Amino acid sequence: MLTPKQHELLAFIHQRLHDTGISPSFDEMREALDLKSKSGVHRLIGALEEREFIRRLPNRARALEILKLPEGLEETSTPAASDPTPVVPAAANDVVEIPMHGRIAAGTPIEALQGNEGFAVPAALLGPGEHFALEVSGDSMVDEGILDGDFALIRRVDSAREGEIVVALVDEEEATLKTYRREGSMVRLDPANAAYEAQRYEEPRVRIQGRLAGIIRRY
Repeated sequence: MLTPKQHELLAFIHQRLHDTGISPSFDEMREALDLKSKSGVHRLIGALEEREFIRRLPNRARALEILKLPEGLEETSTPAASDPTPVVPAAANDVVEIPMHGRIAAGTPIEALQGNEGFAVPAALLGPGEHFALEVSGDSMVDEGILDGDFALIRRVDSAREGEIVVALVDEEEATLKTYRREGSMVRLDPANAAYEAQRYEEPRVRIQGRLAGIIRRY
């Protein structure tokens, strides 16, 4: 049995897929159900997934497919008379919503990453794997074309190769965006701005949280 809100959300998704072939956004679902935050939508989506009414297509946060409908919903929705079945799969969607984990320093390290708001990006900018977004604060990476206010798209990994631009968490409390280098037994985090000096740490103090996958700039 579905709760009233679960049933209402499933009906809304089903109708939107029938009308447009594209899944509604989380904001649209929140507004349609008169919820205060998107976290409520995430919980409802998760519950519908657990009950195998819907599934999310990989790496496409807005692409949902309806697997089945509860009894009675077929009659309350309005499919076209010529449709052989009311269950319409989601069309391919080129916009992906990834978590936005706040601001990260491209200079002196700042507070560890927090927040989990959604951030919509073109799917073509992302490769395989799990991704999140960060807003860049500072100018220490300008020679790599990373400017203050840019949005860094980060692929979540826990290791890095020499010369990769990474998100490094220092002492479990300060996050920074830098080029990863090894210097003997030390980790060196290099800026891309002559006005800044490299940061050197003992290896156990540094934890890699992700690798730069792309940059989005708003004008």
